[in-house]
Amino acid sequence: MLAQFKPDILQAHDIELVVSDGGSTDRTVEIARTCAHTVVENKDGVRQTIAMGRNRGAECARGDILVFLCADTQVADPSVFFTVISEEVMKPGIAALTCTVTVSPDVETLADRMYHGFYNWLFAMMNRVGMGMGRGECHIMRRRVYEQAGGYAESIVAGEDYDLFSRLERIGRVKFLKELRVYESPRRYRYYGYGRVTASWFMNFLSVFFLKRSLRREWKAIR
Repeated sequence: MLAQFKPDILQAHDIELVVSDGGSTDRTVEIARTCAHTVVENKDGVRQTIAMGRNRGAECARGDILVFLCADTQVADPSVFFTVISEEVMKPGIAALTCTVTVSPDVETLADRMYHGFYNWLFAMMNRVGMGMGRGECHIMRRRVYEQAGGYAESIVAGEDYDLFSRLERIGRVKFLKELRVYESPRRYRYYGYGRVTASWFMNFLSVFFLKRSLRREWKAIR
């Protein structure tokens, strides 16, 4: 997905690409070095949580605005996306931004459209009533706010997104940008089915909400 960030986009919006690799065994690091400004490698052999990988990437980034994207996330319109977020995240009282997440129209099914339509509506409503929430595919915040919140909780295997956004909400408003869109891969939904994925998310949400820890001990990658 690094190919979506063309040189003209990087230059126009002063973007620094940082790839945080959790310990891949394929050609991820090799390929990333041809596109990214910085590649963070996990050389200590410890199996990283998603939170650990994101924190390591943030530590190496030099910019004032942090945009966390999953490896398989594609921005619908990078030029518009970075123009809007650079304006919105600097507004007074804003702690973080999130946006619409769907499956790419090239592979989207009716079930995908209905499922993600509901979840985007739900997360927009949660942010509107002060329950900070952002889908893991796209998190946007200023560095000082990220540091003030303490970054991602590295012990939380699943639900680290809700945990961070609940803390961000105490600092300022989390704003859902409906007009901005990113696409995620549907492979997890295709592999497990929407019912199982939703049940897993909900149980982890409850565990993080009440116990500040996730039920999962490992986040299984689906290739």
